[in-house]
Amino acid sequence: MRASSSPHTKSASAVYVTLAAQVAATAALVVFEQARGRRLVQEISALGGDPHAPGAQAVVGAVSVFAILIMLVTATTVAAAAAYLTWLIQTRQNASPGAQTAPVLAAWSVPGINLVAPPVLVHRLWWDSRPPADRHGRWVALLAAWWLSWLAVLALVLLRLTAAGDTAAGDTDLTGLGPAELAVVTLCALLCAATVRQITRIQAAGARPRPPARTGPVMARILAEQDSAQQVHHARR
Repeated sequence: MRASSSPHTKSASAVYVTLAAQVAATAALVVFEQARGRRLVQEISALGGDPHAPGAQAVVGAVSVFAILIMLVTATTVAAAAAYLTWLIQTRQNASPGAQTAPVLAAWSVPGINLVAPPVLVHRLWWDSRPPADRHGRWVALLAAWWLSWLAVLALVLLRLTAAGDTAAGDTDLTGLGPAELAVVTLCALLCAATVRQITRIQAAGARPRPPARTGPVMARILAEQDSAQQVHHARR
């Protein structure tokens, strides 16, 4: 069977597509926020919450666009999460037949645990996929960068929600999202896709035996001498 047609490779492609869609939807929302958001907030405030006030119809179109963009960001985020979990479950079962789904769901859904457990789970998956021994350092750096960027996204979202609920802050933005938030979301998506690609490529290439334990020069010489003695013994027989 070709590697490109394997189930975990297809699920990886779904992760790439949904992450790209999430970034595109977030970018569209940020562009709308920067171009129209502040003025739209001021126009809605001037209406005083009265849908029949003069000028109310003028903002209906902009409000509808904003609502659609919010739904797109939400839908693509949910789709990306579902695609990622599907890939994670399939690759765990491919690396360790009989692996249970419950630990994956618990690692991502239990509050507190989901701040630490997911990268540990992904690192274990990488190791169980039997990667080349010389890639460990680069893998750990990639994994750490991805998870730190994910924590940064969570921190920014919580910060924006807190600012939106603070009436004394005088915030006149719709969501508070800007170029900085978009950059962090994009970086997180790229790093997540890179971790998925690393593990998928290793599994698609086939399981590799773990490297043998290192032996010192003395032990290596003894083993070589034993092999030579055995060859001489068989030659004399």
